[in-house]
Amino acid sequence: MKELTPEEIRAITESRRGFLKQDASDEPEGYKTDQQKMLPQPPLTKAPVSDARIDLPRDFKPLGLEKDLLNVIFNRCSSRVYTEENLSLLELSFLLWATQGVKGIRGKKYATLRTVPCGGARHPFETYLLVRRVEGLKPGKYHYLPLENQLEYLGEVENIEDIIDKSLCDQHWVKKSSVVFYWSFVPYRTEWRYGIFSHRGSLVDMGHVGENLYLACSALNLGTCGIGAYDQNLCDTLFDLDGEEEYIIYTETVGTIRAEDKDAEKDFYKFVEEAGW
Repeated sequence: MKELTPEEIRAITESRRGFLKQDASDEPEGYKTDQQKMLPQPPLTKAPVSDARIDLPRDFKPLGLEKDLLNVIFNRCSSRVYTEENLSLLELSFLLWATQGVKGIRGKKYATLRTVPCGGARHPFETYLLVRRVEGLKPGKYHYLPLENQLEYLGEVENIEDIIDKSLCDQHWVKKSSVVFYWSFVPYRTEWRYGIFSHRGSLVDMGHVGENLYLACSALNLGTCGIGAYDQNLCDTLFDLDGEEEYIIYTETVGTIRAEDKDAEKDFYKFVEEAGW
């Protein structure tokens, strides 16, 4: 296979930067979004597909959350060493609510107001889970229903640890996660309003969701790690997504941690010392 020249690599890199730039002059003459055309907006959330649903608890007082914001932010970090203990259903419920929970509806059904900011309150994401160790839940795949505050069970996953590993590009430490969050992107939910300019903002909005999971885990003394290296086709197939109108866009592991594993966490960065950086 021919190796690309530095010039060719540079050209490809620069071409992929383009969509991050936005200028009103880029709008084609006569262009209108579907909202401007008064076309029906897409559903606020994806409809349930399963009758196997679990009501999630919403009283978070028993969790004893860390309430000092300074401590929550200061202790926020990526964790890759997990002790493989169970999460409680209440803990998982809090993590789901903190990242995509619905606090209210704007208008009759114009938009959802959630626990994370989002341009135009479009919230174009769906939350899927691979659950290994959560009290009260059998291992398998799930989908969060934010309007109902429920989980729907999507089915068993054989060799779930290996599937988690493969879906996240063979990063073997992920197999000890208690649960893995997989967020999908439903493009038209935001394209309806923002059209050709919607995609840059959606990446920013995904960051809001991921950071809220970090902060929620910090408040619970749980470990988490955001992962952008995932197998697109495997992840989409795993949750029966078509890969066009809905597809996985980000993932994050969650697991139980202990203070004495901090040195083991440092082993992930040995390459920095070895390279003399």
